[in-house]
Amino acid sequence: MGYWLVKSEPSTYSWDDLVEDGSTRWDGVRNYQARNNLGAMKKGDLVLYYHSGAAPEIVGVAKVAKESYPDPTTDDERWVAVDIAPVKPLKRPVALGEIKKEKRLKDISLIKQGRLSVMPVTKEEYDVILGMGSGK
Repeated sequence: MGYWLVKSEPSTYSWDDLVEDGSTRWDGVRNYQARNNLGAMKKGDLVLYYHSGAAPEIVGVAKVAKESYPDPTTDDERWVAVDIAPVKPLKRPVALGEIKKEKRLKDISLIKQGRLSVMPVTKEEYDVILGMGSGK
């Protein structure tokens, strides 16, 4: 199983929007590294949902519902999309500031490649973030 993180401005498409819709197509990605990450996602992989912008934080867990396929928002066949669906919200959001302070997350791509919109996370990083967001 793979673990990933996707970013969205909550004013563009929030966690609540994903929950309300039940699933969504993750499209419009125009960065080659992020595209390659979308292409590597497998059905059932888990995805941390990150709100970027004014209050950056991880707010929920989604899953890959459909593996990569041609992005219908462009005629350029190099770009792909995946479908994701909500799994569960975190009991409490995990803010970027907390992530930066957590020594076990010192190598997470979110810090090292902060502008990347789709990135892998390790199982260990995923588990640490879930623990931080469990409210315990």
